[in-house]
Amino acid sequence: MATQTSTAAAGQQPTKEPAGPARPTQGRQRRRMNSRWSALLHRLDVNGAPYAFIVPFFIVFAAFSLYPLIYTAWISFHRAELASMDMMEWVALDNYTALAQDDRFWNALANTFTIGVLSAVPQLLMALGLAHLLNYRLRGSTFFRVAALTPYATSVGAAALVFTMLFERDFGMINWLLSLVGFDNIDWESNKWAAQIAISTIVIWRWTGYNALLYLAAMQAIPLDRYEAAAIDGASRWQQFLKVTIPGIRPTIVFTIVLSTIGSTQLFGEPLIFGQGPNGITGGADNQYQTLGLLLYEEGWKNYQMGRAATVAWAMFLLLILIFAAQRLLKRRSARSS
Repeated sequence: MATQTSTAAAGQQPTKEPAGPARPTQGRQRRRMNSRWSALLHRLDVNGAPYAFIVPFFIVFAAFSLYPLIYTAWISFHRAELASMDMMEWVALDNYTALAQDDRFWNALANTFTIGVLSAVPQLLMALGLAHLLNYRLRGSTFFRVAALTPYATSVGAAALVFTMLFERDFGMINWLLSLVGFDNIDWESNKWAAQIAISTIVIWRWTGYNALLYLAAMQAIPLDRYEAAAIDGASRWQQFLKVTIPGIRPTIVFTIVLSTIGSTQLFGEPLIFGQGPNGITGGADNQYQTLGLLLYEEGWKNYQMGRAATVAWAMFLLLILIFAAQRLLKRRSARSS
């Protein structure tokens, strides 16, 4: 019986189910859907994350920079008063034509240029020399670096008030020091060049340390191999400064020149406080130190002519564009000639 049973069992062959179309199971479908979603999320993370990080900046920029810029341009084509901004009158380019024929505008433009030169050139040269000294290993170098940045952290109001007292005609310390070497008292506010020199001194004091730290950071990024190679070639410290340091920090120098140009064009707080009262808005009794920023303020918040004030603002903006375009053109020409 056992033999027959085993033989019968051995003789039997397993039956095969008929082949049909393969159907994915529910688990496989779920895994495929999960893989698709993960691939989509990964693609969004890689391609969309950078845009998500910069979107807040563009929202703030559009709200507080782009919209005011466009709206100011729109106002500049109207006759608008501060008390009735909802009743503007379209005048097209009349405001720009009147501005081009206004002697106060050209006087303010000239004052802005001279004060900018008197403040920016010594400021950047002093900052370059100060950064070169701070680049050496000195005892208490951290203290000197923090001290160099202290004027920048001081408010423009406090700095202008202190310097206004220093440049006071009858009791100022500057005139007292000059009297020790035989000079008469100088009326720093009434004299055109004296007033501009005094205002430039305030700007120099506030921004020299800031620019010096920018130069210092750029100098410390220069590889030491360049200085060692220059020393092996017999270059002195002065030659190393001219041939290694200056070319190494050239982009930073260009950056500080751009910042100084923008700051000079927008100069406002220092001359306003230096005038000590109504003369601060007009830049002195004879507009001897009125800048474009003061002219804008006078038109908008003293004369209540917002259309003219917007025109001055856009003239300042177009002036900066022309300066930067000229700078780029000179840079390209110098690159081609070299």
